[in-house]
Amino acid sequence: MTAPVLKSSACPHDCPSTCALDVELLADGRVGRLRGARGNAYTAGVICAKVARYADRLYHPDRLLTPLRRVGAKGEGRFEPISWDEALDTVAERFLAAEARHGAETVWPYHYAGTMGLVQRDSIHRLRHAKGYSRQFDTICTNPAWTGFIAGTGRLAGPDPREMAVSDQIVIWGTNPVSTQVNVMTHAMTARKKRGAKIIAVDVYRTQTVKQADLGLVLKPGTDAALACAVMHVLFRDDLADREYLAAHTDCPQELEAHLATRTPEWAAAITGLSTDEIEQFAAMVGRTKRTYFRLGYGFTRSRNGVVSMHAASSIAAVTGAWTVEGGGAFHNNGAIYQLDKSRVEALDLCDGRTRQLDQSQIGRILTGDAAALQGGPPVTAMLIQNTNPVSVAPEQELVKQGFARDDLFVCVHEQFMTETAKMADIVLPATQFLEHDDIYKGGGHQYLILGPKVTDGPGETRENLVVLNELARRLGATEHPGFEMDARAHIDWMLQASGLGTLERIEANRWIDCQPDFETAHYLKGFAWPDRRFRFKPDWPSIPAPNDGPMGPWADLPALPDFWPVIEEADEAHPFRLVTAPARSFLNTTFNKTPESLAKEGKPTLMIRPDEAERLGISDGAAILVGNRRGAVRLQARLFEGVKPGVVIAEGIWPNDAYPDGRGINTLTGGDAVAPYGGAAFHDTAVWVRLA
Repeated sequence: MTAPVLKSSACPHDCPSTCALDVELLADGRVGRLRGARGNAYTAGVICAKVARYADRLYHPDRLLTPLRRVGAKGEGRFEPISWDEALDTVAERFLAAEARHGAETVWPYHYAGTMGLVQRDSIHRLRHAKGYSRQFDTICTNPAWTGFIAGTGRLAGPDPREMAVSDQIVIWGTNPVSTQVNVMTHAMTARKKRGAKIIAVDVYRTQTVKQADLGLVLKPGTDAALACAVMHVLFRDDLADREYLAAHTDCPQELEAHLATRTPEWAAAITGLSTDEIEQFAAMVGRTKRTYFRLGYGFTRSRNGVVSMHAASSIAAVTGAWTVEGGGAFHNNGAIYQLDKSRVEALDLCDGRTRQLDQSQIGRILTGDAAALQGGPPVTAMLIQNTNPVSVAPEQELVKQGFARDDLFVCVHEQFMTETAKMADIVLPATQFLEHDDIYKGGGHQYLILGPKVTDGPGETRENLVVLNELARRLGATEHPGFEMDARAHIDWMLQASGLGTLERIEANRWIDCQPDFETAHYLKGFAWPDRRFRFKPDWPSIPAPNDGPMGPWADLPALPDFWPVIEEADEAHPFRLVTAPARSFLNTTFNKTPESLAKEGKPTLMIRPDEAERLGISDGAAILVGNRRGAVRLQARLFEGVKPGVVIAEGIWPNDAYPDGRGINTLTGGDAVAPYGGAAFHDTAVWVRLA
């Protein structure tokens, strides 16, 4: 038997690991197993199981293979095949007609993170800017967490993530890397094995990561800041704070200490559901171990007070002075280290800042005519959708469905499968997957730019995003920008050269570029990224340089110093439970929820509920139940689970909507109101009732 040829690539999905890959190319030209590249110091030869079996998705029998035109009612799923020319001509004609009636802002290109490739994902902006279509304010994933981290440091960057392997202690907070970022565990386990390092995990339920930790803390959702404040209280109380570091590198340590005087472990225990002993133990472990690496995750971004919680958690490392040592400090994302010139990909020179920027999390409100969400502008009557599935993943699902059902809304979806959103489209275009086109990726969770070259041809008539956008631009009369004449390889080469990072030829030879700053820069030993060079315990919230569309939500009420901020969707008599919609291990958003092995591993949609609370409601394990609130109700199955605090329920997903008996997905229940100060979607911050179906 001929041995497989190994090709290099990079995982394109919305995971901070952005793994470097070795891809088996079999003798018949088909892709076999995917493995982590051993030569990449962060991936270190390890990838998650769902990506390792990517061939299941690549060769899935339900892949879209030809352009389609809707012939049935919206959502019915009846389509007929048409040619690419007919499909693209139809899209262009409908966009031009919509523009003639309502102005260019009536067209809203909508996208997100189905691929994280800088060419295939972001080229949609080039068409947007060239035509003056409505811009998109990205709020579904990052805003509160990024803003909260930058509030202290002034910059979205931190210590080299590979330093976890030389830490004496790793605090994994607000993330479940066993399921969602396996490489975090690779480096944490290396430190445990070689150095005897301790692992502390903080989460809202007993995840696989919590189970593997030396100290696992399960608290109530949205109460992280209370825990962080109590930890810092103990550090000051027990003389475990690094006062020399605080005086030299932070803005107001004495004011912080005075403020925290009443934020005792007893105070935090009443809020978090933790015991005072757990809080004291956590604080002592952190205070007595300088070389502690705080790995802070995206759980912070899913709560209405997430920005405050992220800032409070990151502040602990400044109180202990952990930034001063290798393997110490706080890390969330390394986005600021990649100084990439994307002007050719995105046509930034054509961007008009006066064009409205619509909040992607409020797509339901936008498509149902909410004047505030539309910012007083025209209705959205035409859309191009790439790399996302809003009918499943966006908040306020009932509004989203109502909006997509409008007869006056024309929708073109460029997709790999017939998703819930594709079923609502007028034109569906078949898309390539990442091994079928060229692209380049940056790792938010590490420091590598990684090339993802094309490995195999796409099936049927599939086309990559870039080709579709360039073809539409030609039909729409928007070809004056040189980016529309370039293929993906040309874009990658131009971006690298314009950014001073070499050439396509160079990265092809080396596979990736290590962009990690030097130790002093990464640890802010030369000063944090504020004019006074100090870590800010006291942020100027509306002035934080994070992606935003101006202050929104209850931003004026944000606490001046780290504190518990009770703006979460509290449980009440009518809605006695708080729901968290956490990621399932075998799914990544909706990307893998159609592959057979992922479906088999996850079983069916369930709600994890404590046995004592289930018994009180007359609910047995496996019983059919309803979960609801004022936004709607979802039917699923009860799963008895002791690893949550009283009053907390967990629904792992995201499952396809049709996996639920009523066709209503879990985001029927989540809200789309803007999180302060710069927006966001609070997917883990939902009050619900639970009852037998």
